[in-house]
Amino acid sequence: MSFPPGFLDEIRARVPLAGIVGRRVKLARRGREYTGLCPFHNEKTPSFTLNEDKGFYHCFGCGAHGDVMGFVMQTEGLSFPEAVERLAGEAGLEVPRPTPEARAAAARQATLLEALEAAALWFEQQLTTSAGAAARSYLEGRGLAAETVSAFRLGFAPDRRGALRADLKLKGIDDERLAEAGLIKIPEDGGAPRDYFFNRIIFPITDRRGRTIAFGGRALGDSKAKYLNSPDTPLFHKGRVLYNLARARQAARDAGELIVAEGYMDVIALTAAGFPAAVAPLGTAVTAEQLGELWRLCDEPAMCLDGDAAGQRAGQKVAERALPLLQPGKSLRFAVLPKGEDPDSLVRGAGPAAMRRVLKAARPLVGLVWSMETQSGRFDTPERQAGLIKALDGRLREIADGDVQKAYREALNRRFYEVFGFGAWGRPARAAAGRGGYNPGRGSFGLKGRRPGAGNRLSGRREPGRTPWMGGTGAAAHQAPDLLIRRQEQVLLATLVNHPELIVEYAEDLAELNFDSDALERLFKAALDLGARQPDLDSAAMNCHLTEQGFEEIFSEILHARVYLHARFARPDGSLEEARTGLLHILEGYHRRRAEVESDLAGRDLAAAMTEGVEPEGALANLEAKQRQLKESDERWFELDRPDGGDT
Repeated sequence: MSFPPGFLDEIRARVPLAGIVGRRVKLARRGREYTGLCPFHNEKTPSFTLNEDKGFYHCFGCGAHGDVMGFVMQTEGLSFPEAVERLAGEAGLEVPRPTPEARAAAARQATLLEALEAAALWFEQQLTTSAGAAARSYLEGRGLAAETVSAFRLGFAPDRRGALRADLKLKGIDDERLAEAGLIKIPEDGGAPRDYFFNRIIFPITDRRGRTIAFGGRALGDSKAKYLNSPDTPLFHKGRVLYNLARARQAARDAGELIVAEGYMDVIALTAAGFPAAVAPLGTAVTAEQLGELWRLCDEPAMCLDGDAAGQRAGQKVAERALPLLQPGKSLRFAVLPKGEDPDSLVRGAGPAAMRRVLKAARPLVGLVWSMETQSGRFDTPERQAGLIKALDGRLREIADGDVQKAYREALNRRFYEVFGFGAWGRPARAAAGRGGYNPGRGSFGLKGRRPGAGNRLSGRREPGRTPWMGGTGAAAHQAPDLLIRRQEQVLLATLVNHPELIVEYAEDLAELNFDSDALERLFKAALDLGARQPDLDSAAMNCHLTEQGFEEIFSEILHARVYLHARFARPDGSLEEARTGLLHILEGYHRRRAEVESDLAGRDLAAAMTEGVEPEGALANLEAKQRQLKESDERWFELDRPDGGDT
C-alpha cells in the first residue's frame, strides 16, 4: 500500500521521534542530539544516537538506522502500512484511501471486523450461562484460572443450531456479512443457514493488532473434528496467522525469545506459567508466511516438539520448510519435550522450571539437518559415506542465501570430519585440528591422552581391541586409541542418559568404572547419583536435571550424531532391550580388558618370582586364576558378539 509523501511528512512532523523512542530507551540529551543504550543489541556503553531535527536514529554499534516509522517497525514487528496506521492514529490523522475501490474494501473490512467482534462478545457471554457449565468445568479441569479465561477471551458456542445467527441478526448483522465472516454456513441446496460453531469452547483468533478475525473451537461432545477453525475469509487465512501473535509480539521483543507450540491450550498454559512469548500455528504445518512472522519477532524461535516419532517428523517438516528461507542471523531452535508431554501438561505437572530446562536444551537447526540424514543408517563403507555426502549436499542446495549455505557447508563439513576423519567437501578450517582434528604428522587424534596409572579405567588397556558397538569396521576401526577411549565413554553416557532405567539395573557394575575424561567423569558420577536417588526418571527428565546442574555443554558432545553413528542402541529412540545389550557389550569389554591386564600382571609376577628364586606356587596359582577369568570373559564376549546378541 502506498501513501502520499506529504502524508508521511505530516506524521513525522506531528509525532516526535524522541517521544516514540523514549518509550523504550532511556535518552540523555547531548546538545542537539540524544544518546542511549541501543534497543537492538546488548551494550553497556551508549552508541545509540537520535537527532530530532533530522528525524532519524543511528546506532554506531550495530548499524541500526531509520526514522520514526522504521523504529516502530523494528521494535513492534509491524509492516510498513501497519506502522503508518499506528502513528497516524497517534498524530490524529486519517489514513488516506487512494481509490474508491480501496475505500470500499476498507469499509467492507470494517463491517466484517464489527461482526466478528460482536460474535466474540456473544461467545464470551454464553460461557457464563447455565448452558456453558460443562465448558467452564472443562477449562477449570485444565487448570485455567478465571483471569486467564478472561485475558484470552475464551467463550462457548452452545448446542443450539442457529443461536448465534439469530442474536446477531437482532443487532443488524445480515446473513451475507455473517457468511463472509465465516460465522454461518449457507447450504447450496437453499436450506436454512446454520452456525459454523456449536457445542464448542471458543478461542478467538486475532490479527497482529489484536482485532478478532476468526475463531477456533474445541468440541465438547462427539465430533469427527476435535478442533475446528473458521474457514478462510477476506480477513483470515490460517496459513498466514499465528495464534496469540498480538499478545506475544511485545513479550518476544522484551524477552528476546519466542516459543512455537502446537495448539491453543499449549499457548495459554505457557502464558499463564510465565512464558508470554508463545504462539501456535492453526492446525497446519508451519508455512513460509508464518516463518516470516516468527522471524520478525525473534531471530531464533524455539519450536516445541513432542518427544515421540510424530514430533520428530514434525520437526523435520519445519526444517525442510525453513531451509530455503534462511537468512543471516535468522534460524530456528528445536526444543524436544519429554515423551508423553506437551507444554500444557509439562508446566502444569512439573512447573515452569521444567519448561525452562527444555528450552535451554534446544538444539540448533544445523544439528537437526545432520540428524535427518544420519539417524537411520550406518556409514562404514566408502559407498555409504558417499551417499551421505550426496544427501547432505542436497540439503545444502535448498538454502537460497549464499552466505548461509556456505556457513552450513562448513559446519556440516566439520561434523563429517569429526566422524569419519576426512571432510565431505575438502578439509575444514584449520581450527578443527585444534579441537581434536586429525593431525597427519602425529598419526593420531589430538585428544587428551590417558593419565599415568590409569590401568583400571574404562578403557582397561591403551590398545583399543575390538569395539563391536562401533561397527568393528570403517572409520571407527582406524581411529586412534585415545579417540576410541573417548568415544566409548561418550557411548556409555549417551546410553545411560537416554535409557536411565539401566543405571539402577547395572548400578554395581557401573560403580566400578572410571573415565579418562574429567568432564565426562563428572557427568557420569552425576548421572549415577541422580539415577540412584530418582530411579523413576525418564530420559527427558534426566536430561533436564543434568542440564540444570551445568552439564548442558557436554551434552552437545555425547548426544551427538557422530556418537549414535557408532552405537545405534544409544539413541533415544532405540529400544530398552537394544540399549541393555549394548551396555552389556561395553561392560563386558571393560571386564575383558581388565582381565587381560590382570593376567599380564600375574604373568610378570610369576616371571619375577622365578627370577628371584622365590617359591612360584602362589604366583602360578594366581596366574591360572586370572587366565580362567580371562577365558570366562572371552566366552561371555563371544556370546554377546554373536549376530543375534548385539547391536551389530
